[in-house]
Amino acid sequence: METSNEKKIAAFTHLSTFSQYIIPFGNYIFPIILWTSKKDESEFVDHNGKQVLNFQLSILVYSLVLAMITIPILLYTVLKNISFSELVYHEDIIFENFDYGNSIGLLTIGALALFGFACIKVAEFFLIIHASVKASNGEKYNYPLTIPFLK
Repeated sequence: METSNEKKIAAFTHLSTFSQYIIPFGNYIFPIILWTSKKDESEFVDHNGKQVLNFQLSILVYSLVLAMITIPILLYTVLKNISFSELVYHEDIIFENFDYGNSIGLLTIGALALFGFACIKVAEFFLIIHASVKASNGEKYNYPLTIPFLK
């Protein structure tokens, strides 16, 4: 049976990942601090701390994969349509001859990857709230599609 204090710490460990919107890497720093401070004292806090960190690391991996797909595609599509000789003389970037017909496949893949990233961030938001509610009720929660980095 988990104590009220353990439930609060576990729930706050999940909610501390929202600090990423204020402090860079706050979604790793604050959960690590909370988890390491109580992991030896409570198996419940230990489980939730591992889940939070595994989920955040999984989100990072998924985001990096999508970025490795999106950024080169979008850069290639845009840069192949710029005349650099005109750029030197006119100092303006003009996309007069941008050929959508030959680029639609690559632009679609890039747009789908951007949409996938947006879906991941929205799902992350709601899953964190759901996990913190479960933790505050004393239930163990496992995030979906999480790579188990910490066991």
